[in-house]
Amino acid sequence: MINTTCMIAGITFKNPVVMASGTFGFGQEYSKLYDINQLGGISGKGLTLYPKDGNDGIRVYETPSGMMNSVGLENPGVEAFLRDECPRWEKLDLVRIANLGGNTIEDYVEGARLIDEDNRLRERRGAKAVDMIELNISCPNVKAGGLAYGIKTEVAREVVREIRRSTTLPLMVKLSPNAEDLVGMAAMCEMEGADAVSLVNTFSAMKIDIYQRRSVFDNLYAGLSGPAIKPIALRMVHQVSKAVSIPVMGMGGIRGAEDIVEYVMAGATAVQVGTHNFVDLRAGKQLVDELRTFMEQEKIGSLDEIRGIV
Repeated sequence: MINTTCMIAGITFKNPVVMASGTFGFGQEYSKLYDINQLGGISGKGLTLYPKDGNDGIRVYETPSGMMNSVGLENPGVEAFLRDECPRWEKLDLVRIANLGGNTIEDYVEGARLIDEDNRLRERRGAKAVDMIELNISCPNVKAGGLAYGIKTEVAREVVREIRRSTTLPLMVKLSPNAEDLVGMAAMCEMEGADAVSLVNTFSAMKIDIYQRRSVFDNLYAGLSGPAIKPIALRMVHQVSKAVSIPVMGMGGIRGAEDIVEYVMAGATAVQVGTHNFVDLRAGKQLVDELRTFMEQEKIGSLDEIRGIV
């Protein structure tokens, strides 16, 4: 018998394959291509308290072994998510993670409060829609000159602490690889009551159009993801997993079962898949099937047998 399940904050994932925020929408479009209930979970499109139009100009650019994005967190806002998407999320048989960002602590707190309140009302009717909040601290802090919350540990501490006070839902904090002290940031999240951490978010990167003599992106820099970052992301997941006792969800360049197994061996409880969704629209199903086949071939009965062995 092959057991692909894993657990985070008391929530059981049927397998460790979770679709990363910003790469899968809220799941509706992909559900037309395959049964997304085969997945372990979904981290929905990044939400902010109020709707955002996102960035102007080019938003996505292919790179060797990866891609860059400068979407700018375009999203419908928390209230529209609760009204329009959560009725569909109620019917899904997988772990549903709401990814929440903000430019002020007040916006973060109010967004978390609304999600928590709506979820408790739905739960009383027997059909909750959100299982966990993933806190995106890579957003710029407008009160600190635009520096992302996720760069300095003490700046991030305040938002993690306030969100922990604002919701009864399990809380996972998504860490930026651009943090000054990534391991210290993860330890702080655990200290402030986070139930898990996910890493890594995209790397700050650049592409120049040498004929136009300008950056490809209107915002100058963009986020790099895909297989190109995997060796660095894997190292970061390993370091963080050894430093904290809460579960770690790893991400960065996953495109096959072998990649998932590497992250698990590095200490990850589960993984998120992002860029590969743009390469293969049925990537989720492929990865779930491949993982089970790999475990059967290697006679791995449970992921617990190999988790953190490196």
